[in-house]
Amino acid sequence: MPRPAEQDAGSASSLSRGLALLDLYTSPDQVLSISEMARRSGIPKSTAHRLVLDLIEWGALERRTGGMALGVRLFELGSLVPSSNTFRELALPFAHNLNEVTKLTSNLAIREGNEILYIEKITTRTLKVPHSRVGGRARMHATALGKAILAFSDPEFVDSVLSGELSQQTPRTITDPDALRRELEIVRAERVAYDVEESRLGLFCVSAPVFAGPGGAIAGAISVTGATELAIAKRYAPAVLATAMALTSALGSPKRPLRVRTA
Repeated sequence: MPRPAEQDAGSASSLSRGLALLDLYTSPDQVLSISEMARRSGIPKSTAHRLVLDLIEWGALERRTGGMALGVRLFELGSLVPSSNTFRELALPFAHNLNEVTKLTSNLAIREGNEILYIEKITTRTLKVPHSRVGGRARMHATALGKAILAFSDPEFVDSVLSGELSQQTPRTITDPDALRRELEIVRAERVAYDVEESRLGLFCVSAPVFAGPGGAIAGAISVTGATELAIAKRYAPAVLATAMALTSALGSPKRPLRVRTA
């Protein structure tokens, strides 16, 4: 009979494998077969089949034509996350207004580990931005949203990001730590960050940091995305910055407390 410690180890292994299967999904409407999940995760097909049945029973997955899709239980739990959900709820009207004023796609993001997490995206009919999605992640160094957050984060966190892998997303991505430090200094001075074809060729992004009230910690960032060059991108900076400042003021209201995620 297995000892308790061995049972715990087996449970932990099953849990990590189950989470690995869920981590294969990159969009809410994605459908994966068990064979595909086993192949991509490296988990034996028989084990993957057993784990999928457990996930279906719990509600994390549901059967669809052609395979499995994410279950509603995950979305129910996601709505309970306090920091991102509270920030999104308060920031959503500002993001919609920025979208209407600029006629560009507006985005809201928070820090999640060493990456940014998109928590809202207001699209336009004239410009599709396929590389970002609600719930998606992106590297901080290659995005305006990430640089806006990074510029006002703790020095220790900045050091950890800049000393890590700075992957080349496009030929224009800044991967030199010293060059990024200089850019972050400019962002701190101007409170506006730019990404011109650094995360996706043919697109720019203008972002400004949002704080948990005036003088508060960094809470996230707001941005607009368009398909043009830096000179044009700079025209939208005043609107983005004004929106970020208004949102910061709203978050600082005593009637609207905000819990900020710091890790």
